[in-house]
Amino acid sequence: MSTNPETAGAWATATEIAADVHAGTTSATAVIERTLARIAELNPRLNAFTATTAERALAKARAIDAARGKGNGLGPLTGVPFAVKNLFDVKGIPTLAGSKINRAHPPASADSPLIERLEAAGAILVGALNMGEYAYDFTGENAHDGPSRNPHDTTRMTGGSSGGSGGAVAGGLVPIALGSDTNGSIRVPSSFCGLFGLKPTYGRLSRARSFPFVSSFDHLGPLARSVADLAVSYDAMQGPDAEDPVCTKRGIEPVAEVVRRGADGLRIAVAGDYFKTGGHAEAYAAVDRVTKALGVSREIVIPAAGRARAAAYIISASEGASLHLDRIRTSPKDFDPDVRDRLIAGAMIPASMVVKAQKLRRWYREQVLALFKGVDAIIAPATPTVAPLIGQKTLVLDGVEMPLRPNIGIFTQPISFIGLPVVAVPIPLQPMPIGVQIIAAPWREDIALRIAHTLEQSGVAAAPRPKL
Repeated sequence: MSTNPETAGAWATATEIAADVHAGTTSATAVIERTLARIAELNPRLNAFTATTAERALAKARAIDAARGKGNGLGPLTGVPFAVKNLFDVKGIPTLAGSKINRAHPPASADSPLIERLEAAGAILVGALNMGEYAYDFTGENAHDGPSRNPHDTTRMTGGSSGGSGGAVAGGLVPIALGSDTNGSIRVPSSFCGLFGLKPTYGRLSRARSFPFVSSFDHLGPLARSVADLAVSYDAMQGPDAEDPVCTKRGIEPVAEVVRRGADGLRIAVAGDYFKTGGHAEAYAAVDRVTKALGVSREIVIPAAGRARAAAYIISASEGASLHLDRIRTSPKDFDPDVRDRLIAGAMIPASMVVKAQKLRRWYREQVLALFKGVDAIIAPATPTVAPLIGQKTLVLDGVEMPLRPNIGIFTQPISFIGLPVVAVPIPLQPMPIGVQIIAAPWREDIALRIAHTLEQSGVAAAPRPKL
C-alpha cells in the first residue's frame, strides 16, 4: 500500500490509491488535487490531455470523502483518477475523436457507459485524452492537437491511436486510462510506452456513446501500470449493454481474484512463421524473455496471418471510408491529409474485394479457434520495433524500407481481425520498452491476465518509470 502523499498522486497503482482512500490515510480530494497539479505540470511536455474535467472531478472527490465520513460503502476504485481517449462521450464536452470537424459538435449529453461504470466503482474522471484523428493512426501524432509524446523519451511517439492514453499512464498523470483498439490502438501505445493493456474479446465491453472507426473491429479497454489495475478496472466495466448490439450476450465474469492463480497448468505456445519475421531484434528479444520465463518451447503457426492482415486492411479501409464519406466530400481540408487520403483510397476499394476479405475472415477465425483446442494462450510480439521518432515516416522491415504509419500494426492486426482477447505486457528493455502480446481464446481474458500476472510477479514484465 502507498501511504506517501507524493507517491500516491503519481506512481501508485489504482489498487494502492483505493486502499489508501478506504483506510483514510489519504482523501479522494487530496488525490485529485495532486493529480490535477501533475497534469498541469507535465501535460505541456507530454501533450496527453486535450481537456480536463477539474470541477467535476473535485466535486466527485468531495462526495466520496463525505460518504466515507458517514461510513457509507465504497467501491473497489474509490478515489482513483482516470482519463479517457477523446472518442468517449463525456458529458459537457464535445466528443472530438481527434478531429477538427467534431469541434463544432455540441457537447455530449451523457457519459459513455464505461465511464459510468468506472465512476460507479468509485473512480474519478479527470479528463479526455489526445488521439490520432478518427482513430486511423498507429503513431499518436495528431495534426490538430499536436503529437502525444512518449514519457520515456519525448522525441519519440507514444503509438496510436490511443496515444494520449499511453502517455498519460506511462507519465504518471493517471493510473488508468481507457482507449480503443480496432487494429492495435491499445496494444501499440502499451508497447511503445511500456504499459499493460487489455484488448478484450469483441463484444465484451460496451462501445455505446463512443465515436466509432470500424464497428465490426472496434474494441474498448484499459491501459495501466499493473495487471491488478487492468483486472479491477475491467471487472468494473463488464456487463451487457442493450445500447451496443454486440455487447448483449455475456454476463459479468470477474477476473480480479482469478489472475492470482498465475500461469500454472496453462498450455502456452509461441507464434511462429509470420510472427517471426519483419520485426527488429528488440521485438524478438522481448518474446524470448517471456517464453523463457514461462518455460515455453512449443511453437505454433497461425495459418495465413499475412493474408488475414491484408483482409483486415481492406475491411478497415472500406468500412472506415463509408463512415466518413460525407465529411470528406464537404470538409476535405479539415482532415489530416494522411488520414483523408487513406480514407479516400478505402472508398475506392471494389466491393468484390471486400466480399473476399469477409470470406477469408470467416475461414481464418475457424482456423485460429481450432488452435485453441490444443493451447490456452499464444505469445507473439506486439510491435515490430520500439517507439520511433516523432515525425519518422518510414520503417525498415526485413531489409525493406516501408511506410511507417500503416506497418506498425503488422503483429496486432491479424489478432483483432477476429476479435480475440489480448493482454499486452511491457518488457523493460533499454533504452526503450517494448510489448509482447498474450493472446487467448474468445471470452478468456482471465487466461491472458493470469499469464501477465505471472510475468509481472517474476519481474520479466514491468512498467518502467520514466525520468520526467
